[in-house]
Amino acid sequence: MKSIVEQLRLQFTQALTAAFGSDVAGVDPMMVPASNPKFGDYQSNVALALSKRLKQPPRAIAESLLQYIDVAEICQSPTIAGPGFINLSLKPAYLEERLREIHTDPRLGVAVAPAPRQVIVDFSSPNIAKEMHVGHLRSTIIGDSIARILEFRGQNVLRLNHVGDWGTQFGMLITYLREAYPSALTTADALDLGDLVTLYRQAKQRFDADEEFREASRLEVVKLQSGAADSRRAWQLLCDQSRREFQIIYDLLDIQLTERGESFYNPFLTEVVDYLDKSGLLVEDSGAKCVFLEGFTNKDGEPLPLIVQKSDGGYNYATTDLAALRYRTEQDQAQRIIYVTDSGQANHFAQVFQVARRTGILPENVEIVHVPFGLVLGEDGKKLKTRSGETVRLRDLLDQAIARSGADLESRLKQEGREETEEFKEHVAKVVGMSAVKYADLSQNRTSNYIFSFDKMLALQGNTAPYMLYAYVRIQGISRKGEIDFEQLGTDAKILLQEDAELVLGKKLLQLSEVLGEVEKELMPNRLCQYLFELSQKFNQFYDQCPVLKAEEPKRTSRLLLCDLTARTLKLGLYLLGIQVLERM
Repeated sequence: MKSIVEQLRLQFTQALTAAFGSDVAGVDPMMVPASNPKFGDYQSNVALALSKRLKQPPRAIAESLLQYIDVAEICQSPTIAGPGFINLSLKPAYLEERLREIHTDPRLGVAVAPAPRQVIVDFSSPNIAKEMHVGHLRSTIIGDSIARILEFRGQNVLRLNHVGDWGTQFGMLITYLREAYPSALTTADALDLGDLVTLYRQAKQRFDADEEFREASRLEVVKLQSGAADSRRAWQLLCDQSRREFQIIYDLLDIQLTERGESFYNPFLTEVVDYLDKSGLLVEDSGAKCVFLEGFTNKDGEPLPLIVQKSDGGYNYATTDLAALRYRTEQDQAQRIIYVTDSGQANHFAQVFQVARRTGILPENVEIVHVPFGLVLGEDGKKLKTRSGETVRLRDLLDQAIARSGADLESRLKQEGREETEEFKEHVAKVVGMSAVKYADLSQNRTSNYIFSFDKMLALQGNTAPYMLYAYVRIQGISRKGEIDFEQLGTDAKILLQEDAELVLGKKLLQLSEVLGEVEKELMPNRLCQYLFELSQKFNQFYDQCPVLKAEEPKRTSRLLLCDLTARTLKLGLYLLGIQVLERM
């Protein structure tokens, strides 16, 4: 089922060719929602854009277009405003029919992609032997939401967790543990992950200060890379322990991932260097093998190199990322690769992508996207830290969200004089707490920093998860109060849009498909959040102005259908954000 905006664009594209010939074939009709409802529902600015090209006044172009535009089934007669804006107002009868159609559609009118692509979403990516912290929050939930939306559209999505499980840090840690805590290298879970993190910091201090220890660590890396049994067993124990801790958080956040860490690509690093050498772009500079980049310079204005093999023969992140790209295009057959990492890595990925394109590792027909995001800030406007200045552990943050949500619920129950079971309270606290954290993040433009505030994200009013959940719960309350089974309303029941609030809600419900299309293309989940917030607002206005259970037929059934459609749209939209709904709060 094509969205309304897709149908209008198609009609305008055909009209443009009919009116002005093949020279304008493929011109964007510039169809957008109207900036002001008094002008209609949609607006095309194409006449203004074509004025210079066609050497005609915009209004004359618009008048010519109107002779060929056939939107009679969808819209009232188009009108021209100002210098040449074409305004379109949807017909209530058309809206009623479309709403009736999507009410019987499990996908609510959202079409499956006609030609599904192989898509990789690379997100989360914590480091082994370190605890997940607040810095991993954004990558994890933004990546998950993008993956969910692409999956719903029918794309073949591989969710990859590129964990940091290889490199110098393991030589350093294993060397230190041989002295400080040898049982951790032979016995599973001999240390808590928190203690392991403390020992890692001590190892790093020793590594920076002690040349003898530093050399021993390098030798340990060589042993690990060559497959020495004791080193490999120690490494595997550290990885397994970290994975179990990571999984606790992923389960709490309802995140599904396939782990393929840095170590996975280790066997392919030599091949990548050989491949770059054969491409003719590899240059030896001060003993290191590198590719000089176009458009990147150092402080002296000289071309900047991307080092792929260090002078000591070791490899770095760039080498691993190039090997991963090669594997993903050749073995996974990826057609679109999406990296969800903080904006601080933008330069690194721009350099890696350039080398991959120039050497042919990344074919022209493969789309590659870096999805950057900003920092999570405390209420003081600085990077979120604990009182002691430490990075906030993600597990602590999520536990606190659930505790704060539970306290808010207890307070509300007391005010309302309600008694609920402990099981109910625990479930609601967990769902609301996790939803609040996720939504507070996803509702921001991901490229911006945002201030983390439990008070704001748990508020029942405003653009928050609790506000959205409460709108859904309100509809389920109508069902319980009226003893209504929404599934038994019948497929032949009609939807009537006779009141302004009904019409406004109906139009908003029909925008889901185009909103998801925008998010799929631009990878900005905050657009879905904004849509759901506006939908909740429109529903609450409808609920206040249009009686549902007390209305006479056929209005009663029509309004129940609008309630059901709203609930299903909210449930689907929140699911695509990784948020679970509640039947009661």
